[in-house]
Amino acid sequence: MPTTDALPATFAAALDALGRVSKDVADYRTLDDTTLLELNRLAGLERQLVDAHAVVLAGEIAYRSAATLGHDGLAQRAGYRTPEELVRVTARSTGRDASTAVRIGRMVREATDTATPTEPWLLPLSAAITAGTLPIASADAIRTGLGAPADGVTAVALADAAADLCTQATTLDPDRLFRRARELRDELDEAGIADRERERRDRRSLRFSRQPDGMGRLTWLLDPESAAVAADLYDRATSPRRGGPRFAPSEDATVDRILSDPRSTEQLASDVFLELLRHGADADDSQLLGTGAPVVTVLVTAETLQHGVGHGHIEGQADPVSMETVERMLCTATIGTLVFDSSGQPLDLGRDQRLHSRAQRRALAVRDGGCRANCDRPPSWTEVHHIKHWGRDGGETNMVDAILLCRHHHLLFHNNHWEIFLKDGEYWLVPPPDIDPTQTPVLMQSKSPAWKQLMRAPNRELEHAH
Repeated sequence: MPTTDALPATFAAALDALGRVSKDVADYRTLDDTTLLELNRLAGLERQLVDAHAVVLAGEIAYRSAATLGHDGLAQRAGYRTPEELVRVTARSTGRDASTAVRIGRMVREATDTATPTEPWLLPLSAAITAGTLPIASADAIRTGLGAPADGVTAVALADAAADLCTQATTLDPDRLFRRARELRDELDEAGIADRERERRDRRSLRFSRQPDGMGRLTWLLDPESAAVAADLYDRATSPRRGGPRFAPSEDATVDRILSDPRSTEQLASDVFLELLRHGADADDSQLLGTGAPVVTVLVTAETLQHGVGHGHIEGQADPVSMETVERMLCTATIGTLVFDSSGQPLDLGRDQRLHSRAQRRALAVRDGGCRANCDRPPSWTEVHHIKHWGRDGGETNMVDAILLCRHHHLLFHNNHWEIFLKDGEYWLVPPPDIDPTQTPVLMQSKSPAWKQLMRAPNRELEHAH
């Protein structure tokens, strides 16, 4: 490890070494796919090391610019109001990146410079950052997603969760890592679900502003329950344009009309929502796939509903909802039961029809939670794929041989000859030989927290209301 005096020379040498790596586009055009992806992986590791240096430096700049130092602080002596501004200007970064670097830098410095850190549950993050194995954005995602200790959630439990997430960060991007951190927090803190739900609802807002050119801008931040209402209407208005599902021949005329409409998808959505505001959700069924008020489905296991203890989920939303919300939504809902077998599979229809019914799609949405590929598309953006092809394999329209894929992955898997098989209740994706010569199967995990909760229940009945 270089001494303090040698740090500038070491930085200069590292910069010189990176500068000698070719940046000529022509040099990369001749690479085979395997080498190209390996270099991309190494570039990511380079970025992690650069991030580690940036965080350590930002943390020290923030320490030397503490508000208690007043005008004697480093940032103000250099002519900047805050350490974030100093980092942004001198590193030529964005304001958001500078704020993140300072925030995480303070955490790292405090963890390594204090005998009793104020946030000991974040020590695994500090260690991973300084080791160069955890990107800044991933550390911020874990920190934000896990939150702070509370009644029933100890600092030790959060530290264990943080260490586990640092390991998962090698395969998860920051967005998915944040979702996983939120899931772990919910598992540790069942009692706090209602509080976090209320916090999200309190952040809802709607802003209308007039633009200089006469246009108007509507900015709408929705809590998950409200977002589910708006998302259902948006999907029904624009689904055919985005390659969304088609349920029955009777809707073909509506689908064809929407596809041939000269308006852009965004213009179509804008006009539909304006009509809904003018006349109400049930006024103009010619603009939507299906009629009636927005459909929001709440999912809860039969056991949880019977005992009134636990939580439920709104279909298509990752965060759980409290039992109070479940019970309120059930008051005005149509309630049905989906029964799954011991391996988590719902009912079958056989080969009498090729397209899956609405009831089957509802069951698949519960089981898969959206596109089962490495994708975040919700159930409403998916199509049903026969893993035993209807024509080639004589596949049946049943649940075992069905899996939800978004339009992109559905086309990709058919056109590029990816295969999917079921083994021991899990679905596995097999890449074609030109992508992976070994054709090593990749697990296709369910995105549905409701289904995961169901699989932990003693029975296999899931109550759903909409």
